[in-house]
Amino acid sequence: MTELVVRAESWPIRGRFAISRGAKTRADVVLVELQAGDHSGFGECVPYARYGESTGSVIAQVESLRQDIQQGLTREQLQQKLPSGAARNALDCAFWDLQAKMSQQRVWELLGLPVPKPLTTAYTLSLDTPGNMHKAALGQADRPLLKLKLAGEGDIERVRSVRDGAPGARLVVDANEGWDAGVYERMVPELQRLGVELIEQPLPAADDEALRSLPRPIPICADESCHDSASLGELRGKYDAINIKLDKTGGLTEALRLRHAAEAEGARIMVGCMLATSLAMAPATLLAQGAAIVDLDGPLLLEKDREPGLRFVDSVVHPPRPELWG
Repeated sequence: MTELVVRAESWPIRGRFAISRGAKTRADVVLVELQAGDHSGFGECVPYARYGESTGSVIAQVESLRQDIQQGLTREQLQQKLPSGAARNALDCAFWDLQAKMSQQRVWELLGLPVPKPLTTAYTLSLDTPGNMHKAALGQADRPLLKLKLAGEGDIERVRSVRDGAPGARLVVDANEGWDAGVYERMVPELQRLGVELIEQPLPAADDEALRSLPRPIPICADESCHDSASLGELRGKYDAINIKLDKTGGLTEALRLRHAAEAEGARIMVGCMLATSLAMAPATLLAQGAAIVDLDGPLLLEKDREPGLRFVDSVVHPPRPELWG
């Protein structure tokens, strides 16, 4: 019989992390453990208020399946039991981890995937004043790829200050739904001149129909507008890339399905994360193999990480060791 353990955890962030919707100083996560005999499988998720989630609601969703899990719920059955979102993600990843440990195989072997390779991840600069973002860029100038959180007013100055501070870095920007069509049109020509190579979710998901008629000289990536494979059809003609996050898809199982479907349609793939520990990033390192842009820097933004965690060498993240996950 498989037993369930679920609990909330809070991990301090290094300083303060801000996006267009607000700021926080701690990463609140939910940890799921599935115990079967001498083996335990683990998964971690981040409840996200943008999608109507809280720590309490996610734990309640997980707890609602306690009896089903004890009675033999499978990972495949889980996909129908819960909707896409954080709760299903933690359970799905825990099921994968448990299966790997019980079978004495790595998850990529169970999936028939090649041995995963180290990945170069973006490093995110939190939304701040242009002056503070310039200082942050100076401190991270040796990183090959920086992701800038933006909000609208003052964004050109923010990007210009980062470009001045890190002239050799590739830049992507993320407005987190903070622009409107007018801001977008004013912003794009200058962002081109500054060498920005991707714009993530410029408009609110509810208003992104406007992207069909707006010029897209810089590729546009869907984040809040893209959840799982069912949402893919709504993105055609509006976006050039999608940001796949396990907490949106509801786990690795659906994330792999979404990536396959998106690639078949010619979309560029970005694999991103919420702010969380290495346990949340570990399954995403499999999903991110060969992706155009990898953004799995969550542990780098924390005061401390889970032990053992992923191995980061500057901006290179190595695949998880089995004692962490998978």
